[in-house]
Amino acid sequence: MENLRKNEDNSEEKIVDQIMTSASSSRATNIIRNHDFSQGLHSWHANSCSAIVASFDSEEVAEKSAGKYAVVVNRTECWQGLEQDITGEISPGSMYSVSACVGVSGSLQGPADVMATLKLEYQDSKTSYCFIGRTCVSKDTWETLEGSFSLSTMPRRVIIYLEGPSAGVDLLIKSVVVTCTTPQKSEGESSGCTTAGDGNIILNPTFEDGLNNWSARGCKIALHDSMADGKIVPLSGKVFASATERTQSWNGIQQDISGRVQRKLAYEVTAVARIYGNNVKSSDLRATLWVQTPNQRDQYIGIANVQATDKDWTQLKGKFLLNGSPSKVVVYLEGPPSGTDILLNSLVVKHAERTPPSPLPVIEDPNFGVNIIDNSSLLNGTNGWFSLGNCSLNVESGSPHIIPPMARDSLGVHEPLSGRLIHVKNRTQTWMGPAQMITDKVKLFLTYQVSAWVRIGSGATGPQNINVALGVDNNWVNGGQVEINDDRWHEISGSFRIEKQAAKIMVYVQGPSSGVDFMLAGLQIFAVDREARFKHLRRQTDLIRKRDVILKFSGAESGNLHGAFVKVKQTQNSFPFGSCISRSNIDNEDFTSFFVKNFNWAVFGNELKWYWTEPQQGSLNYKDADDMLAFCEANKIEPRGHCIFWEVEATVQQWLRSLNKNDLLTAVQNRLSSLLTRYKSKFRHYDVNNEMLHGSFYQDHLGKEIRSNMFKTANQLDPSAQLFVNDYHVEDGCDTRSSPEKYIQHILDLQEQGAPVGGIGIQGHIDSPIGPIVSSALDSLGILGLPIWFTELDVSSVNEYIRADDLEVMLREAYAHPAVEGVMLWGFWELFMSRENSHLVGAEGEINEAGKRYLELKKEWLSRAHGHVSEEGEFGFRGFNGTYALEVVVGSKKVVKTFVVDNGKTDSPFVVSIDLKV
Repeated sequence: MENLRKNEDNSEEKIVDQIMTSASSSRATNIIRNHDFSQGLHSWHANSCSAIVASFDSEEVAEKSAGKYAVVVNRTECWQGLEQDITGEISPGSMYSVSACVGVSGSLQGPADVMATLKLEYQDSKTSYCFIGRTCVSKDTWETLEGSFSLSTMPRRVIIYLEGPSAGVDLLIKSVVVTCTTPQKSEGESSGCTTAGDGNIILNPTFEDGLNNWSARGCKIALHDSMADGKIVPLSGKVFASATERTQSWNGIQQDISGRVQRKLAYEVTAVARIYGNNVKSSDLRATLWVQTPNQRDQYIGIANVQATDKDWTQLKGKFLLNGSPSKVVVYLEGPPSGTDILLNSLVVKHAERTPPSPLPVIEDPNFGVNIIDNSSLLNGTNGWFSLGNCSLNVESGSPHIIPPMARDSLGVHEPLSGRLIHVKNRTQTWMGPAQMITDKVKLFLTYQVSAWVRIGSGATGPQNINVALGVDNNWVNGGQVEINDDRWHEISGSFRIEKQAAKIMVYVQGPSSGVDFMLAGLQIFAVDREARFKHLRRQTDLIRKRDVILKFSGAESGNLHGAFVKVKQTQNSFPFGSCISRSNIDNEDFTSFFVKNFNWAVFGNELKWYWTEPQQGSLNYKDADDMLAFCEANKIEPRGHCIFWEVEATVQQWLRSLNKNDLLTAVQNRLSSLLTRYKSKFRHYDVNNEMLHGSFYQDHLGKEIRSNMFKTANQLDPSAQLFVNDYHVEDGCDTRSSPEKYIQHILDLQEQGAPVGGIGIQGHIDSPIGPIVSSALDSLGILGLPIWFTELDVSSVNEYIRADDLEVMLREAYAHPAVEGVMLWGFWELFMSRENSHLVGAEGEINEAGKRYLELKKEWLSRAHGHVSEEGEFGFRGFNGTYALEVVVGSKKVVKTFVVDNGKTDSPFVVSIDLKV
């Protein structure tokens, strides 16, 4: 254990003296047992890690009682640390002061955060966490961590623990002091666990002290007890504030919270607000954070938004986290149009409570593969069916006798269909069609596949959409859709999952224009057995991703070589697994540690997009992208370029929208030249024009040829880069605009115009994924012979176990498919993802079930082998491409080597020559 150096201004002895002096001055008793570790680890417990007690050198600390400290080691999670049960020492209603002397050691760059946290366990098995305090510690120094807490009611157990540094960093604890600073309050005065001041870092949050600590952001603010002739009064308290004379949407009321927020700590913001005036009845209202870095760079963080009205107060709620160390932080409300007042009744910003882990869903008798639709065969006429609307349902013959291919992939061998169909006529609305109630048949958390044959009848004058929909307590859920423009039978396939108990669930088939007949046959809705699919994918993965490897040894005497023991362990898989990152993320050591360890590719979330690099015409900003590229290069991370253009009009800067055709064309050429010249050979991939199946801004303004010209010019400027198309809902059957067939035609059209399309990007923002549906899309696109990448993969579920299952489906399908050459996640860290409930790692570094599943799969896809050298001086095994560590025991010597299995044809052995000369 390395010694900690003395810090003249903040020495360990001085800090201990401060702590003990503070405790004695209040004449309070320290409730922590063995607070200075003079009795070893007695009364302390290491939380899922290990701990030892070390001693200072006698030259550093003369007093025997101050000569020991705890060292918490083998930490694989940021929350692991040292804890003590203080249940018997705590009384509800009292305020307790906490002060600890802490340090850090081991492999770390820069300072690390140490936190004190309270774990509260209740009788009903509920567990909650209360943040006490945090301090930032540099290596080889001691710091004081201070905070306070109070409990209104008494849990079954109260545990205090110290945590915080990144995995792999040792936590050092010299002493912990917890003293009671206020007498016990009467019962019922407060509720829950609070830190000093209830933890709210907002000063004067309900305007009891007038407008003190508040200021106007580009407008004026005022205080009111009522408005609108008494029609508007505070929801709580006696007064509220208004932001008036607003001339810009960003004008509003604000408070500077600099110095009161800590980096890498998640905060929850709750505001009670509304709008008033200017005849605006409803408007977007946002809570935003303005952050200024020490080098004067501005950052705006959206915290929350709500549709506010002029009728009632509404609650605005969201979270944020600061990755870096800002010089200034201001929270403010904004959003409504100019002339509309923002009214604020209260604002709370405090440390966000940890979300308790999700329960493991227990599903009894899932009945995988069993159709929950009554009378699907129509052998009993329309029994079980009813018409939604005043359309008519007639049973006829003439439909396919085989089940649709994607359903067959899930169900395996299946008896033939009856050949009967429902003919839907007299439709006067698009939503009219056959329906069934399935409320009692759908089980929570099961993933259901939807499958049917559909066909368009008479009355159609153009392409028609048919959709299998679900009404879940009056909410619409998409169960799959298909576009039809001929008289053939088409397969419709989709999926859904219900995660909250519903009072009513109805399935119905709808979509074609009014007056258009359609036919439905063989509708099946059944729960899918994902584990059975995984068995198939594991076999497929072995065929697609592994190859035979032969190690040929030399450099040792032949007599000693035969029979030598060989151990092979893969240290890194070369298959690209990457993630989206942002500029602020790389200021967070916990984030970068996890990212560099578990990903080998990166894509920039926004920082390379045109609206970011040139928000105003001629004002170029490449600083963020430069910083991120430098980070990638320093850590040997391959970056994807996302994106050169974005075809969806809502993402195009206002200054671009206002240009005439010639000026817009010039701007497009300047963008290409500026970006690709600056970063020539830096990005292996570029998404050239994002989401062309869902937008057409550049094509509408500059003509169809502009799309292929973007590809041609990009290729001329940087021939080394692969140029990708990129779009969403390609793989899930829920969007007819981006079906695999539409995507294939789109790519062929570009190629016919000479566009050098080098890869196919499937974004992968998916819900309730079904393996065969995803695989079918990949099979279709694979016909083009282009590499396929999942470029923005994320799955979303409140339940972490379900999220983990969904993620496993997508990763296994991608890794087992020969056309897929890489997978990029669209983020992994909470509060830095475009979709809620899709993160793998919590805001403060805790890995959830989805994150654990990702790590388990990464581990599964690393090969190991051992055995003995053959008479021919060879050792063979089958393994994934990537880097390997090799140990060979020759006689009494052990030789350690590394080698790399390159990407190549899996049907021929990869031969590696190993020289065993020591």
